[in-house]
Amino acid sequence: MTSPVLPSWREGPARTAILRFVAEVTTPDGDHYLEPPDRIAVFDNDGTLWPERPMPVQLHFLTERWREMAAADPSLADRQPYASAVSGDPTWIASVVDDHYAGDDTRVPALAEAIMATQQDMDTDTLAERVAEFFANARHPVLKRPYPACAYQPMLELLGFLRESGFTTAIVSGGGRDFMRVVSADMYGVPPELVIGSTAETSWSSSREAVVYGASIGVLDDGPQKPVLIWDRLGRRPVLACGNSNGDIEMLTHAAAAPRGLALLVRHDDDTRDDPPYDGGAERALAEAGRRGWVTVSVRDDWSCLYPDAT
Repeated sequence: MTSPVLPSWREGPARTAILRFVAEVTTPDGDHYLEPPDRIAVFDNDGTLWPERPMPVQLHFLTERWREMAAADPSLADRQPYASAVSGDPTWIASVVDDHYAGDDTRVPALAEAIMATQQDMDTDTLAERVAEFFANARHPVLKRPYPACAYQPMLELLGFLRESGFTTAIVSGGGRDFMRVVSADMYGVPPELVIGSTAETSWSSSREAVVYGASIGVLDDGPQKPVLIWDRLGRRPVLACGNSNGDIEMLTHAAAAPRGLALLVRHDDDTRDDPPYDGGAERALAEAGRRGWVTVSVRDDWSCLYPDAT
C-alpha cells in the first residue's frame, strides 16, 4: 500500500497548493514543467523547520558558552549578553532579536560582538565538536525534548516529498551556517553544502593547517541578503521558498517571482500546541502574504501534529 503524501498536513488550501504545485512542475509536457536541476526549494530554519521560541536553538548554545566565558573572566558578568546568561534570564537576548525583526538594530552590534567572541580563533573542527556535544545533551527548555527531536514533523514530510519529486532542498537561515551544518543532514536530510547562513570571517592558518574564525561577521544572512546568497551559492532562482518572519520576505518574493513559483509563510497561531503562539516579527511578512497571494501555512489549521511521535 502506498503511504499517504504529507500525512501530518490536514486537508486544506495549503496542502492543496503544495500538491498542485509539485504536480505541475513535475509533469512532463505540462505548461509549468521544470527539469530536476531547476527544482530548487529553500527553507528558513528558525521558526520554519524547528521552534524559535522562547529563544532560537543557537542562542541556547551561545548562552551556555557565554556563561562559561563569564565564569572564566568575571569582568564580563556585568555586560550584556553575558549578564543574561549568568542570571539565566534570556529576556534581554530575546528582546534584541525581537527588535531586529521590528527594524531596530540598536543593540545588535553588542550581541554580534559577543557571538563572534564565542568562536574567535577557533578552528572549524573544534566548533563542530562543541556543537555536536550540545545537540547530544541539550533539551528544549519548554518541550523537554532533545533538540534533534524538535524538527517540525510536517516540514520533515515536505522536505522528503520534495526530494522524492526531484527537488534540491536547501536551508537559508539567519542563524549560524556552521551551527546548522552539524545536524542538517541527520535532522532534515539536507547536506552541509546546501546550508546557507550567517558566518564569521574565516581565514586559513598554515601553522594550524585549519580554517579559523575571526572576530568579525562575514555575512548576516537575513532579509535582502538571502536571495543574494542563494544566487551566490546555488546559481539558480528557487521556485519554492518557505519562511516564517519578516526576514524571509525577500527570499519569498524571489521564489514567487519565478514563472511558476510558490511562497509558503508559516504562521504560529496555535495556542494549545505552539508555545507560545506569536505573530511578532512576522507582521510585515503576513501583510505581504495577503497582498501578494502567498500561501499562509497555519500551524493550528494545517498541521495535525507538530513533532515526531507527538500531537
